[in-house]
Amino acid sequence: MADLVQIEAEPATARAVLERVPLWFHTFSLNRSSELYTPGVARDHRYRIPALPEDFGGMSVLDIGAFDGFYAFLAESRGADRVVAVDNEQYREWVSSRWGVELEGGEGFAAIRELLDSDVDYRRLDAFDLDELDETFDLVLCFGILHRVENPLGLLKVLRRRLAAGGRVLVETHGPADPALDASAAVHIPEAGEVYARDDFVYWGFTPAGLDAMARHAGFEGFGLLDAPMIDGHRRVIGELHTRPLD
Repeated sequence: MADLVQIEAEPATARAVLERVPLWFHTFSLNRSSELYTPGVARDHRYRIPALPEDFGGMSVLDIGAFDGFYAFLAESRGADRVVAVDNEQYREWVSSRWGVELEGGEGFAAIRELLDSDVDYRRLDAFDLDELDETFDLVLCFGILHRVENPLGLLKVLRRRLAAGGRVLVETHGPADPALDASAAVHIPEAGEVYARDDFVYWGFTPAGLDAMARHAGFEGFGLLDAPMIDGHRRVIGELHTRPLD
């Protein structure tokens, strides 16, 4: 997965970047021949890749909760005309709680953007403030975010307003902790720290039916399931939200 974004920095430059950033979320191949990779803590995300377009040509793309920006840079490398990556950088609290590492915020993203000489536009912005962007997008990537917000329906309404005509949202989120809920429209709210140790920020586990109901309330046509893999003992749900005309 790391090799999907081609960087190939000089070994000395790559080593300097590795020393500069205290914790990486995403894994990037900085120099394959020297086996220099960022030691990303997110090691099980390859299952998301099949949901992404092979060709982003002509698209405007919004990446929500970008962290180090792997998906934003991948979209750019696959031909997107414009890519905006946003993150409120609240992950600093999560990283401090889970790994005891203090981040300033955005340092990993800035390092990769510099190595790639990338045009990806990074904004320190909360997802609920996306209307400040005053532009719409053909594709919104919402990976690993929906289960971490207290008001997921509100977030979907915000994302709907940021879609261009005919646009879509790719969503990846947690499924229900209780398999008995798979066929229902219910959501499961885990106890703090139940999903990941020292991580109190996973609030929801969604069924496809529950996501479909929320999507329709938010102004989408509905939710189309693409995959529901078991990852590290937890059900994940991946699917698409398509647009219909706003009332």
